[in-house]
Amino acid sequence: MPIHQGYGLTEAAPVVTSTLCSDDAEAGSVGAALPGIDIRLVDDDGRPPEGEDPGDIEIRGANLFSGYWPDGEDGPDEDGWWATGDVGFLDRDGDLFLVDRRKDLVIVSGFNVYPVEVEDVIVEVDGVSAAAVIGVADERTGEAVVAYVVADGDADATRDAVAAHCEERLARFKRPTTIHLVDELPYTVTGKVQKGRLRAAARRRALDLLEDPTTP
Repeated sequence: MPIHQGYGLTEAAPVVTSTLCSDDAEAGSVGAALPGIDIRLVDDDGRPPEGEDPGDIEIRGANLFSGYWPDGEDGPDEDGWWATGDVGFLDRDGDLFLVDRRKDLVIVSGFNVYPVEVEDVIVEVDGVSAAAVIGVADERTGEAVVAYVVADGDADATRDAVAAHCEERLARFKRPTTIHLVDELPYTVTGKVQKGRLRAAARRRALDLLEDPTTP
């Protein structure tokens, strides 16, 4: 049975891309833009990213909203482009691959760390059922990578296994400096990890206001 993927947002009413629009979609792609929708990628300076680097996803089309209620603010710019807040890259055929949310990006010593990449590596470890990665303030590197991990088995052994696997699979600046073993991750009703709660817990922990290490 063929499985098709797509990408969309409420502000785009809601579908933007679909593998049904792709000539030959690769695994991991969310497909090509629907007819009448344009997609472009921009870097921090508003220019196209170099080579195959990911960039901020902007879209344009008649399907877009005009702005947020009640004042109609933060809608498309004068040329019709609207920043989705997502990060991704396009292949040669114009198919889109999602990387992460811009607000979840962690910047370590000036280098971009996309939490999804680190999470994908962590869940490769035997016994790990879920992982969530956030950035926390760090005096030396600006931000540091912190991982929350749900796993069966001994906590110390799991922490060591995760650290060893990350050392093998990730560049130094992408590796978690702290690994918290937790009983569960906080999810929204739509199944997304509530990383805002994890960041708040990290701030409370830094202020010695959170004692239970299993509570995110």
